[in-house]
Amino acid sequence: MNCYDRGTPFSPLDPLLPVSFDITSLLAGWPYKPDEVSVRIVPGNDGRDKMQLRLDLGMLQMEIDGRPDGQRIHGVESWLEYHRQQQEKHDAAHPDGAPYLLATEDCAELMREGVQYYHRYLSFWQIQRYELCARDTQRNLKLFRFVREHAKYDRDKLQFDQWRPYVTMMHARAVATPLVELEQYAAAISAVDAGIRGIEQFLSDYGQQEQAGRLGELTFLVRWKREIAQLAGDIAAENEETEDPVAAVEAKLAAAIEEERYEEAISLRDELKKLKDPPPPGGLPGVG
Repeated sequence: MNCYDRGTPFSPLDPLLPVSFDITSLLAGWPYKPDEVSVRIVPGNDGRDKMQLRLDLGMLQMEIDGRPDGQRIHGVESWLEYHRQQQEKHDAAHPDGAPYLLATEDCAELMREGVQYYHRYLSFWQIQRYELCARDTQRNLKLFRFVREHAKYDRDKLQFDQWRPYVTMMHARAVATPLVELEQYAAAISAVDAGIRGIEQFLSDYGQQEQAGRLGELTFLVRWKREIAQLAGDIAAENEETEDPVAAVEAKLAAAIEEERYEEAISLRDELKKLKDPPPPGGLPGVG
């Protein structure tokens, strides 16, 4: 039976009892809110909790551990792990030969898998499971590094690496946020510093250091570090003369509203929103 057949499905618990393909009852009482990320944890039929992400036309269901769709690839957890094992075998068999290379089709499969982890870490962030968000963001950062090192074509490398600043920022947030809540400010600042260094390394890798002031993810972490230092009572941070880009845009926005330049005000409002919570590149869901 293929996905277009209209046969009656049967319950795996009792094959004599028909069940419905219709998911309306699953979504009842859980309305879709376009301006919010709606996530819930539900018990699975296999005894393991599942995470569900509400979408406009339904929902995504993800495993908490392992690959989000629950699949195993050639007996291992993911395509990334499979290719890492293949690369190790290749290098052992050909220590002086050509390097292990990922074809474009391999990168496409790894990209689809990375998107799954993106949806899951975004969901973990929303329900404040910061340790799991940190786990999955770190996983995708490893994915980007592996593709940078082994993809055959530069265009495939860039398809992944464009997400590096965003995922680096989200990883720093996931690590530092619970530390701030515990008032472990020095450790939180250390985590943010690691994120700042990671994004600065990204700019250096592409010779774009002059773009540092225009990269929202970096601006966000620098500003957040200053705020954490102030919470810790760091007077030097409070008196730091570095211009706060958020404050600068807020001032421009107030002036635009006062002078009734509403079209400019809308643009400034969008810019302010991006500075306070940078979106993924292009604002579209992806591996970032």
